[in-house]
Amino acid sequence: MWHIDCEICRLIYSDSGVSAALLKVLLLDNSCSNQLVFMIGTMMEAVGNGIPAGDKLVLRGLKFHGYHGVKPEEKTLGQKFVIDVDAWMDLRKAGKSDDLSDTLSYTAIYRIVKEVVEGQSQNLLESVAQMIASKIFTNHPQISAVRVQVKKPHVAVPGSLDYLGVEIIRYRSIDAPN
Repeated sequence: MWHIDCEICRLIYSDSGVSAALLKVLLLDNSCSNQLVFMIGTMMEAVGNGIPAGDKLVLRGLKFHGYHGVKPEEKTLGQKFVIDVDAWMDLRKAGKSDDLSDTLSYTAIYRIVKEVVEGQSQNLLESVAQMIASKIFTNHPQISAVRVQVKKPHVAVPGSLDYLGVEIIRYRSIDAPN
């Protein structure tokens, strides 16, 4: 439902490509129930794309052997999984100080991914990705959002492919509130 007199509602239902900064200003003084929708929108680079904005740690191509899947051979033989992680956090202080204690070591995230992928078998890649995201939020409160991509490069499907997989984006404010 939208309100004809509400600036936020007009922006929601227009194709104006409103910036996140403008939405933040409008949210400060508005009581419309659609505010929650746009509070989420302010965390995005552009309205509607779902990608968090700002600084992030980037881990690409982490390879592990795990036993995830629904087929019996996946549970017994296992297979290779390739994981990519983006972890959003403010890196300004570390950028200015050049001090490791002002950031988060990549190896801390690497260890979480390794523990999950090489750990208890899960049926679904969605579950593997969710476990990684949840553990990152639990262990590292400075992370505001995380993107996890779980890829299976060796899948028994007819045809040529690089991998099949899943990608999730989770926000601390929504998925791991205090």
